[in-house]
Amino acid sequence: MPATRSKKAGTGATKDSKITCLEHSTGEQVNWKQVSVMIGYKMSIPERLSHSQARMGRGSPLCEQLREQIVQQFNNNVSQRTISRKLRISSSTIHNIIKRFRESGQISACKGQGRKPTLNARDLRSLRRRCIKNRHHSVKDITTWAQEHFGKPLSVNTVRWYIYKCKLKLYHAKQKPYINNTQKRHRLLWARAHLRWTDAKWKSVLRSDESTFQIVFGNHGRRVLRAKDEKDRPDCYQRKVQKPASVMVWGCVSAHGMGNLHICEGTINAERYIQVLEQHMLPSKRRLFQGRPCLFQQDNAKPHSARVTTAWLRSK
Repeated sequence: MPATRSKKAGTGATKDSKITCLEHSTGEQVNWKQVSVMIGYKMSIPERLSHSQARMGRGSPLCEQLREQIVQQFNNNVSQRTISRKLRISSSTIHNIIKRFRESGQISACKGQGRKPTLNARDLRSLRRRCIKNRHHSVKDITTWAQEHFGKPLSVNTVRWYIYKCKLKLYHAKQKPYINNTQKRHRLLWARAHLRWTDAKWKSVLRSDESTFQIVFGNHGRRVLRAKDEKDRPDCYQRKVQKPASVMVWGCVSAHGMGNLHICEGTINAERYIQVLEQHMLPSKRRLFQGRPCLFQQDNAKPHSARVTTAWLRSK
């Protein structure tokens, strides 16, 4: 809309009168004051835009600039109704700001109280100690204990949220073989005895062990990608057999390379283990160390620690 400086009859406007003009995005000059009068606004559009930006949305606190303006007008003996009409703010908001200023002398918005927490800091410490002491308990068991201990109606979701607030979370437990106190003591003594070994000495060690592998055909992962209503599809099942087939494999390795790999058939006893050592360990030793002295390392399985096996190893 192009800006004009026309003189209207009866208005007394002159050519020298100044009219606020702004530039439109298209490059044309827009007279916002005339537009405001045409659509019936008492305030100009730029003033309404700046005023709406200063005021927050519904339910949000007023900006600090508006609160200072309200308190300043109140100190100038302006009535609350007049302040509400001038600033276009509800009278209840004006009343609350002035009341807060009278009581505390501050104009900042008070922090909302909200719902009080069910468990306080002391209860959270008790909950954390209980979780650490009983790490393998389910959330349902901990909820039952919390209801009896704190005497408060707590749901499973509430206790789970408080456990997360204690910086704890449920994870899948890492599986480890069980070790009794005697085995722990022997391992510690062995580690202390070999603490000062050099790299050259560790390179002269030939290590061996057995491992069992289960043979399961098809997809057998713990998780499957499917829709909510596809749980009964055959390709979404997890295959499970009563007694899966397994195979035991023996192998040895050193710093110089890998030794032979042997697939064991049936149960391994002391006699069969000695045969495996004769047929696979000795050739691997000659190939990897080429006549240099070496140490043979194995675990304390029953075929390994049998008297026949120990006597055979000492003879070699």
